[in-house]
Amino acid sequence: MKKSSLHIILLVFLIAVSSCSGFYKLEKSTNWEELYEAANKYYNEGEFSKAIILYDKVLPVIRGSEKAELADFNYAYSHFKLKRYIESAGYFNTFYQTYNRSPMAEEALFMNAYSLYLDAPDYNLDQKSSHDAVNAIQIFLNRFPESDSYERATAMIEDLQVRFEEKAYQEAMLYLRLTDGLYPGDFYRACIINFQNFAKNYPDSKHNEELGYKLVEVSLAYGERSVPDKKEERLKDVSKYASQFKRKYPESKYLGSIEEILKKSQAETLAFQKLKKDYEDELAKAKAEEEAAKSENLSKDK
Repeated sequence: MKKSSLHIILLVFLIAVSSCSGFYKLEKSTNWEELYEAANKYYNEGEFSKAIILYDKVLPVIRGSEKAELADFNYAYSHFKLKRYIESAGYFNTFYQTYNRSPMAEEALFMNAYSLYLDAPDYNLDQKSSHDAVNAIQIFLNRFPESDSYERATAMIEDLQVRFEEKAYQEAMLYLRLTDGLYPGDFYRACIINFQNFAKNYPDSKHNEELGYKLVEVSLAYGERSVPDKKEERLKDVSKYASQFKRKYPESKYLGSIEEILKKSQAETLAFQKLKKDYEDELAKAKAEEEAAKSENLSKDK
């Protein structure tokens, strides 16, 4: 039994050595037809790393020939199969630009977009490559509106849009967390702008009700902490945002909290108006006393 196992191991080892030796010889070969056939063979057998090495050798030689089209297509797919998505996207795009009348052109353009889609990161990372993927998918949809892959490509765009939405939501909430700092004024303003932009960019988002409530909440805090010249105007915004929210979400769980915020805003406004009136009255009184004193001095001088 042990001898049989040893024979099997030895046989596997000899096959592996023979295979490596055969590939090594191919790497040194200058026979492009042999290289081309071997590259296609390795590709069909799923040996994509070896296929890429041989395609790299043969493609410069066969460029412009009929054989180059299949080699270029397999070369792009080899990178895709190895999950080198940025490289495969570039090679599929180059294939499409070079062979746009090929029967494989539609698939190549889709695979360019699909490669970029697979390379797109999660929502919490930079989304530049996701935007590149959306652009590539849109180009595919525009050029092949009757494609069998149309629905699949549309689903990819929808998935990427969800990532953009979640990224925008997290950024908006980040500004909200920053309002807990020592100098929150700029962050309150940034919150208000971000919440409003989010609602415009993602009108159907599940986050809009929450952010609509946060907009009312933040606008009160912003008004309370504003300089006197801006205070009353910003407190009026609380009522404006609250009215918009109640019209849009008449059954919202936040309505009770919204009413409490409105009461605080109205109380803050009345207190400020009283303070402002008292200050203006004191100012007018001081000015009147100053004018009276001047008149009295003029009378004495005469």
